[in-house]
Amino acid sequence: MKFEKNNHKLAIHGGPKIRTKLFPFYQTIGQEEIKAVSSVLKTGVLSKYLGAWHEDFYGGPEVRRLEKEWAKYFGVKHAISVNSATSGLYCAVGACGLGPGDEVIVSPYSMCISASAPLVYNAIPVFADIEKDFFCIDPESVESKITERTKAIIAVDIFGQPYDADKINAIAKKHNLYVIEDAAQAPGAEYKGRMAGTLGDIGVYSLNYHKHIHTGEGGMVVTDNDELAEKVRLIRNHAEAVVGDKGYSSLVNMIGFNFRMTEVEAAIARVQLKKLDKLLEARLKNVEYLSEKFSKFPFLEPAKVRPQCKHVFYKHPLKYKEEVVGVSRNKFIEAVKAELMPMESRENQGVLIGCGYVKPLYLLPLYQKLIGFGDKGCPFKCSFYKGKLDYSEGLCPVTEKMHNKELITHDLMTPPFKKKDLDDLISAFGKVYDNISELKK
Repeated sequence: MKFEKNNHKLAIHGGPKIRTKLFPFYQTIGQEEIKAVSSVLKTGVLSKYLGAWHEDFYGGPEVRRLEKEWAKYFGVKHAISVNSATSGLYCAVGACGLGPGDEVIVSPYSMCISASAPLVYNAIPVFADIEKDFFCIDPESVESKITERTKAIIAVDIFGQPYDADKINAIAKKHNLYVIEDAAQAPGAEYKGRMAGTLGDIGVYSLNYHKHIHTGEGGMVVTDNDELAEKVRLIRNHAEAVVGDKGYSSLVNMIGFNFRMTEVEAAIARVQLKKLDKLLEARLKNVEYLSEKFSKFPFLEPAKVRPQCKHVFYKHPLKYKEEVVGVSRNKFIEAVKAELMPMESRENQGVLIGCGYVKPLYLLPLYQKLIGFGDKGCPFKCSFYKGKLDYSEGLCPVTEKMHNKELITHDLMTPPFKKKDLDDLISAFGKVYDNISELKK
């Protein structure tokens, strides 16, 4: 797409915008959810959990129906609802028996809880680098980080791309490690015919409001392991008050929480799950269109999909080639965003295009200051940890390169985006590129 430089001054310098209308809001809630919630409200039973060994320890009818339907859809033996994916990761780490002095290999490029969940049990996150093409945790880097203290790997299906399950799982088997799969961004993704979230020993999905399907807040944990499933259920619901009467002998990590999902949330989730396939179909169609158009720009490389896998694109990643443009990614994207408008109902978040994704997690104050619980540096500096900590800048060079220079992420492809909306996004990139001399001045 070409723009006459003299007639189309960049919006960042006072010219006309490509788009003056807000982008459409990703709205998955409809009359079906309203009807489901209304039915629950009429019963008066908004939650039925009891934090004691009782028939209601496992929750009410909507929660139990959701768990059965989720397990069937994803082809697993157990699905356990929780109030967030964060809670689900806490439960998964606890169920795997992790504790003081243990190490867990984690990704530096994900939502913060993907790395900090082990800290709740006084285990230490050890960061491995990411793959330069797929952005998931890199198997070679993982293997290089393993010590006698390593007990688990948390593999993140970042942006909706399944992790390299064959290689990571083989490493885990070799060293007798658990694999906890953070599939928060990947419901419906597939790895060689297997559902993301079911690739490791235990998997976690998110039902947060900006995910593919949602209940506002919520999450699901899945596993085929009976023991892990029961531990998750206990940790979810006041384990310490239950294990005695239940006759559960192992007390490791049996200090529980209240991570319970309400009946209203479960009712919404049941309806949302039925919509997942169609929502993914529309999203993937939009990404396919964008990727085809963006691939024609010499300065952009659309995200690659791992062979024999289905990527579900929570975000659409692109790699930027500064050497082609002669202008930094950040400056270029600032100009692109000036050509566009925010999304309806998310106006205060600005145009949903990001330079990188999140700051590499090991550079957060938590890891730089080594202050966790209390003011003594626990668990990092406590006597039970015998390893050597390394959270220094430069630790994960691929991650830092992606974040600081190359990676672009955006949300501007979700249903109900139409071709005109997508074309505006493409045109914004094209206009800035065709008028790049303005930025170089």
